[in-house]
Parts: sequence; C-alpha cells; structure tokens
Amino acid sequence: MSKPEYDDSIFPMSRRDVLKSGLATLTTLAAGGLSFASSLSAQTKESTSLAPAFDTNSPKAFVYTELQLSIPFHLTPWRRINSELRRQQGLLNMTWLAGGGNDSFGGFYAFDSIENAQRFVTGYFLATGRKLGVAQTSRVFDATATAEASYDLGSPYFGVELKERPGAFVYTEVQISVPFTKAPWRKRNPVLKRQPGLLAKTWLSGLHTHTLGGIDVFDSLDHAHQFAIDDFPKTAKRLNAAYSTRVFDASVSEEASRQMDSPLYIKRSEYE
Repeated sequence: MSKPEYDDSIFPMSRRDVLKSGLATLTTLAAGGLSFASSLSAQTKESTSLAPAFDTNSPKAFVYTELQLSIPFHLTPWRRINSELRRQQGLLNMTWLAGGGNDSFGGFYAFDSIENAQRFVTGYFLATGRKLGVAQTSRVFDATATAEASYDLGSPYFGVELKERPGAFVYTEVQISVPFTKAPWRKRNPVLKRQPGLLAKTWLSGLHTHTLGGIDVFDSLDHAHQFAIDDFPKTAKRLNAAYSTRVFDASVSEEASRQMDSPLYIKRSEYE
C-alpha cells in the first residue's frame, strides 16, 4: 500500500508523528480541489477571524439516520412520525431525507446535547427500525466541534440564513479518524466555496470515531450528483480512504421538514 504524501507546510511536525496520528492523509484534503465558479460566496464571505453569534439554542449534537427500505416519500407516514418526533427529548429540529433514485428515507436531526442524541439513536430510532423489520444506519456527531468551520460555509444551524431554495442534500463521511481540531478545514473551506451549486455546508465530526463528513445543501440535484459522484470520490481517493455519499431530493420532503422547523429551507414567501 502506498503511503500518502506529506506536506510539512500544512502540518509543522515530523513525518513519523503525522503518520502515527493519522493526519498524513489529510494533507491532500487541505490542498486538493478543483477551481470552480463560486456559488457559496454569495452567502458567506471568507474571514480569518470568525465570530459566530452562537447561543443556547445552537445544536450540541447532530444525528444522521437512514432506513434500508424503498418507499416514495409521499407514501410515508411522516405526519404521524413528526408528532412522535416532537416528543423526543432535546430535539431542536429535523430535516427529512428522501433518497434520490432509491426512495430510502431518513433524517438529519439537531439536538441540544450529545446525551439526548445518543438516547434517540439507542431508543426511539432503534425501535422504529425494529418495528419496520428493516436494517438501519445511524450516526451521532459533535456539533460543537465543527461550529466555526460550519459557520464559515454558511451553515443555517449556526445562524446563517439560506438565500436560495435547496434542490438537494448530500451526506458524506470518510473512513478516517482525525479529531476536528486537527483537521485543516481553513484550507479546505475555500475549495468548497468554489464547488458549483453549493449553498451551505455543515461539517460533521463523528462522536468517538472522529470521522469527517458533512451535510451539504445544493441548488439542484444535478450539482449534488456532480459532487457526490464525480468530485468527492476524488478527494477520498487522495486520502486513500473508504467513504460514503448519499444524495437526497430536497423538494419532496420540504413540507415535512418545515413542520419540524428545519433551518435548511428559505422562507416560503421568498419564492411564492
């Protein structure tokens, strides 16, 4: 297996130390990327000194879920499920995810604490999958660790309002373990700001695992597919790491998500 290239201008430490800590794979992430016309820059400006106005309502944890079944979203009992979700302890908001092409369904949730997020995935959501008799995926992420990096990319979870109606969501996760404080997001964010159609990104840092990923908001399914199928895999290859990508149709789950106070949709009056 070939060793990843190391650039000591990015991480000022010995090659041996970098390889031991798993950071060598990240140098390509920091330096990589293609030059694209910016769509994200219209929403946020690059800043070397970020001062996001976080408050007590800012999420402390994110949860990603997906059920292994295929059902068109309009046939799902989302109204009943929304009623159940509103009773879940610590849930701040939720965005429904409808699989593009396979009609899987799941969600992206913001919680007021890591403990409540863990309680949700080991309690309510676990029971839901068992009741339906299907396999499931669930992930818990530390929202506090990625707050500044997400704010810089226009994340609505940290006070930045979207200016366009979303067309698609993309979930990504790379199978590497790096504490987010060691991740070179300040070098990666300018690359992402040039990604065609990207409206906002929320960075994800795996609880306990320190995997890196994100929930990305795109203006169209076409741009989402370009990122998930063509562009992101190139980054994962440079990292020599396995990865996951999922594309979701934001339009079909809009009403259900609005009822759960999803911050990923602009005010309806702005496009009606």
